[in-house]
Amino acid sequence: MQNDSTLPKARVTLAHPALAILGLMIGSFVGMFSETALNIALPSMMTALHVTQGTIQWLVTGYMLVIGICMPLSSLLSRRFPTKAVVLTALGAFMLGAVIAAVASTFPVVLVGRMIQGIGTGLVLPLMFSIALQIFPPYKLGAVMGMAALVIMFAPAIGPTLAGLLLAKFSWHAIFWVLVPILAIAFVLVAATLGDAFERRNVAFDWLAIVLSTVGFGGIVIGVSSASDHGWLAAPVLLALLVGIVALVAFARRELHQDAPMLNLRVFDSRAFTFGTLLVMLDFGVILAAMYLLPTYLQKTMGLPVAMTGLVMLPGGVVNALVSALAGRLFDRYGAKWLTKLGFAIAAIGVIILMTTNAHSSLAQVIAGHIVLMIGAPLAMSPAQTYGLNSLDGATSADGSAILNTLQQIVGAVATAIATSALAAGMRSQPGLAGQTAGAHAGFAFVLALAVVAFAVSFGIRGKDQAAK
Repeated sequence: MQNDSTLPKARVTLAHPALAILGLMIGSFVGMFSETALNIALPSMMTALHVTQGTIQWLVTGYMLVIGICMPLSSLLSRRFPTKAVVLTALGAFMLGAVIAAVASTFPVVLVGRMIQGIGTGLVLPLMFSIALQIFPPYKLGAVMGMAALVIMFAPAIGPTLAGLLLAKFSWHAIFWVLVPILAIAFVLVAATLGDAFERRNVAFDWLAIVLSTVGFGGIVIGVSSASDHGWLAAPVLLALLVGIVALVAFARRELHQDAPMLNLRVFDSRAFTFGTLLVMLDFGVILAAMYLLPTYLQKTMGLPVAMTGLVMLPGGVVNALVSALAGRLFDRYGAKWLTKLGFAIAAIGVIILMTTNAHSSLAQVIAGHIVLMIGAPLAMSPAQTYGLNSLDGATSADGSAILNTLQQIVGAVATAIATSALAAGMRSQPGLAGQTAGAHAGFAFVLALAVVAFAVSFGIRGKDQAAK
C-alpha cells in the first residue's frame, strides 16, 4: 500500500479543503433545492400574489435565466478575481435575494429577489466542481465528486418534500426564510477556509462575448419556458429560440478565434469531456423533467394534498442521496464505463413503472417507480461528470465545469418545457381524470426517451482510465 508521501498531490494546497468544499456544497445545495422547491408552492403563490399561471412561472424561468447567464462568467471571474471573493459575493447575493423574496408582498419584488438568487447559483455551482478538482488529489476525486453530485441530484429531489412540509404549517415566505441561515453557514465556512484555487491573470472582459452568451442562453431559456403556454410554433417562441441559437453560434465562433476566450470551447477536443458532458446533460434532463411531472401527477391525478405529496417523494429523495454518495466511490474502483450503462438502464425501468400507474394505482407502486429512478439517475451522474472533468488539466478545468453546468441548466429547462408541453397535450386529448393521466404518461414517455438515448450514448465511454482523452 502506498504511503501518502508517494501519492499524487492536489494542484492547490489548502489547510482544510474538506471544510472549504463543504461551504461550496451547502451553497450549491441551496441553489439546486430552489429549482424544484418552489414548484410545489406556485399555486398558493399565484393566489396570494394575484397573478396568472403564465406570470407565476417567471419565478422559475427568471431564476434559470439568470443562472444560464452567470454560469459562463464563472470561469472568467475565477481567473480575474480572488476565488474567495467571487464565492463570497455569490453567496451574499443569494442571501440578499432570499431576504428580498421572503419579505415581499408583490410579484415584481419576489421576482427581483428570485433573479438575484440566480446570480448565486450561477456562480457557486460550476465553481464547486472546478475548485474540487484543484484542492483534492486525484485519488480522492471520485469520492469528492460523488458528494458534489449528491448536491445536484439530491437537492432537486428533496425540494418538493421539504417545501410540502413547510407549506403544511407556514406560508410560501418560509421557503425563502429557511435558506438564509443555511447560506450564512456556507458563507462562514468559505470565508474561514477557502484560498485562491486558480492562477490569477489580468484577463480583459470581452463585452461582446458576454452580450452574445447572455442573449444566446437567455433566448433559449425564454423560448422553451414560453412554449408550454403559447405552443412551440408560436411566433414569440420561435423568435426567442432563433435569436438564442444565432447568438450562441456567433458566441462559439468568437470564442474559438480568441487567444484568451471567456470560455475555452476547445475543451470539447477531449473525447472524454464531450461524452461525459452529454451524459450529464441527459441525466439532468431526466431528473428535472421527472421532478416536475411527479408532484403534479400526485396532486392532480391521484388527488394527494401538498404535504402528503412531499412525503410520498421522500423515500426516493433519501435513496438518491445514498446512491449519489456511493457512486463516487464506485467510480474510484470501477470507472465510468459500466456504471453509466447500468445507471441509465435502471432509470429507464423506474420510468416504465411510473408509466404503468394511473389514478387508481397504489401509492406503493408510484413510490417504487420513483425509488428505482432515483437509484439509476445518480448512479450514472457522478461517474459521467468525473470522467469528463477529470480529463481536463488545471488550466481548463474551470472552463469545463462552467460549460458543463451551463449546458446542464439549459437542458434542464428544455426538458422541463417539453415535459410540460407533453402533459398539456395529453390533458387536451381527453376530458377529466383520463386526460390528466394521459398527459402524465406522455410526459413520462419523454423522460423514458431521454434515458434510452443516454444509455446509447454511454457506449461511447471508454474503460477505467479516468483521464482518457
